[in-house]
Amino acid sequence: MIINRVWSMPNKHTFLIKPIKELVDKYIHGYSIDPFANECKIANVTNDIDNSYDTSFHMDAIDFLKIFADESVDTVLYDPPYSPRQVSESYKKLGMSVNMKTTQASYWAKQKAEISRIVTPNGIVISCGWNSGGIGKKYGFEIQEILLVPHGGAHNDTIVVVEKKI
Repeated sequence: MIINRVWSMPNKHTFLIKPIKELVDKYIHGYSIDPFANECKIANVTNDIDNSYDTSFHMDAIDFLKIFADESVDTVLYDPPYSPRQVSESYKKLGMSVNMKTTQASYWAKQKAEISRIVTPNGIVISCGWNSGGIGKKYGFEIQEILLVPHGGAHNDTIVVVEKKI
């Protein structure tokens, strides 16, 4: 396992932060998807629940992930809202209801289960968050590399985990 630490300024467009973009470029291959693309255009198929973004789909992430066949995706870029507060803010901004379904740990667990289902053997998931949990061994993934991106000051670090489906 490789662990790197690279300083960078905060940016809500995570995959466009220089060291993160370089890591993505190193690992992305084949058919790629991004369920929380925002303005990111790296993946072949993009999704964002907010229809103000120019993405392939505008669906809730779990519904987006369910459209893919078993073991059909080579790379997933996974940068979901990092906390229940961020999920709540995103849904409220769009006039959508916030409930226990959208703010409990099961929100992320269901997405991880779908990602595990659709990723090919030896496929890659690049996850961003405030912890190094990634998709995890429970779902059949093994960590290949971790990138810690401190943003300085009172900003939380971004932890990027690259995992391979085993």
